Amino acid sequence: MQTFQQDCVELAWQQHRRGRVGRRGLLAGLAALGATPWLGSGAEAQAARELVMVNWGGVANDGFGRFYGAPFTAEHPGVKTAQDSTGPSAGRIRSMVESGRTTWDLCDSSASSSIVLGRANLATKIDYSIVNRADVIGPGFALEYGAAPYSFSSVLVYDSAKFPTPPQNWADFWDLRRFPGTRLLRKDAVAVLEAAQMSLGRAPASLYPLDVAACLKRVGEIRRSSVYWASGSESEQFMRTGEAVMGQIWHTRAKVLEQETNGRIKAVWNQGILQPGIFVIPRGNPGGELAQRWLASMLAKPEPQVQLLGFLGNGPTNPKAAALVPAELKRFNPTEPANAAVQVVVNGEWWGDNYQNANAEMMDTISG
Repeated sequence: MQTFQQDCVELAWQQHRRGRVGRRGLLAGLAALGATPWLGSGAEAQAARELVMVNWGGVANDGFGRFYGAPFTAEHPGVKTAQDSTGPSAGRIRSMVESGRTTWDLCDSSASSSIVLGRANLATKIDYSIVNRADVIGPGFALEYGAAPYSFSSVLVYDSAKFPTPPQNWADFWDLRRFPGTRLLRKDAVAVLEAAQMSLGRAPASLYPLDVAACLKRVGEIRRSSVYWASGSESEQFMRTGEAVMGQIWHTRAKVLEQETNGRIKAVWNQGILQPGIFVIPRGNPGGELAQRWLASMLAKPEPQVQLLGFLGNGPTNPKAAALVPAELKRFNPTEPANAAVQVVVNGEWWGDNYQNANAEMMDTISG
């Protein structure tokens, strides 16, 4: 199953190949994603006293040093940064920490994984005397064991050629009578169950705890009228070809679809599921406190976050970023105050407790 982070790297290269982004823009954007060259093995990184950040990208370049690394190292002479793009799964973090040979300093993770890793004593608590909680837009972006320098949303998209009266919310998404046609959902419980719960009339402000049984029953109601995606490019393809007329996809892919169909495929921010791009620090990381300071730097600097928004659409999380967002990008920004106000932020703690069982049950539901 492709993660949002992996899809961002794929999308960056796709936009470059289509001529929408030049090489300089590609390097800068991939740098913001953390998709930079892996500069040696863990042992080599430690010998060079480099901080190692681990991301999900399969593409490497040297832009990170200019985009995030250079500002940080300028403030900390003698400190170097390196990237490992092999993917910081919770399982790999567990194996590394339990073996006593931690070589990673910062890992691109998720809210729920940060909860699970923290409770298992596999991650380091964020030191909020170093990391400033005021540098993020809300409590869901600064957790006990992780903090978010970017965000993304799962939004409702629809083919406006099929629906003169547009859908407004997840209740409309589930209404096959008023809005006939095939639906598109991700093969993952996160965001899908939130949408199902809202379709049943639960107010976004009181969404959690989710009623998993009711949500899964709701998903089952449209199973025979649904297709499911596992990667961002796949979600685009289902909508572009018309195999699905309405779907729930990442907002970054929704932006591409709107632009490439000249507005025929549109997105709805209302009841979007806003998710923090959480970074965690594995327990026993070789860089120690410097990893906390690097994370603090990533959160504190709004300009790189805005550049990432312009490149791929990843939402800034620093509250000062909103004032820096160009007018033409505001409608694509998941954390634009007007857009964020009508969305619900994922409850990482709830998912940390419930993801494994809820996701397994959803896979059973959609497989029929």
